[in-house]
Amino acid sequence: MVRFTDLDLIKVLMKDSRKTCVELAKIFGVTEAAIRKRIRKLESEKIIKRFTVEVDLKKLGFEVHALIGLDAYPEKLIQVLERLQSMEEILNLYTSSGDHMILIECWFKNMSKLSEFVKKLENIDGITRICPAIILEKIE
Repeated sequence: MVRFTDLDLIKVLMKDSRKTCVELAKIFGVTEAAIRKRIRKLESEKIIKRFTVEVDLKKLGFEVHALIGLDAYPEKLIQVLERLQSMEEILNLYTSSGDHMILIECWFKNMSKLSEFVKKLENIDGITRICPAIILEKIE
C-alpha cells in the first residue's frame, strides 16, 4: 500500500484545489475512493476549512497588492481590530508577532487608492504606525 500524508495531499491542493480526485489518486498511487475519504476527513476535522481561488489581480483591474503592517496602543488593540474587520478594502486581517502587531492584505486599483486608504487608517483611534509594503511578484 502506498503511503502519503495529509500534508502531502494538502500541499498539492494548495497549489491547485481544482485537481479532481481521479488526478490526485494518480499522483499518490491510490484509489479515487481513498482520496475522497481523506479529503472528507480533513474537512470534518476542520483541517481543510475551505477551497479558494488565486486570481490575476491585474486582469481584475488591481495594480497594487499590499501587505500593510500596523501597530496600535495595546489597550486599543481590540477596538482597532474590530474597526479593521468592517473595512471592505481588507481581504485578510492577521494579528502577528515581530515587526508589527497587525498585518492586513489589500488590493487597490492604483497607488492613489492605496494612499487614500492609508489616510483612512491614520484616522483610526489607536493606530500608532502604518507600514505599507507592495508585493511585486509571487515566486512560485
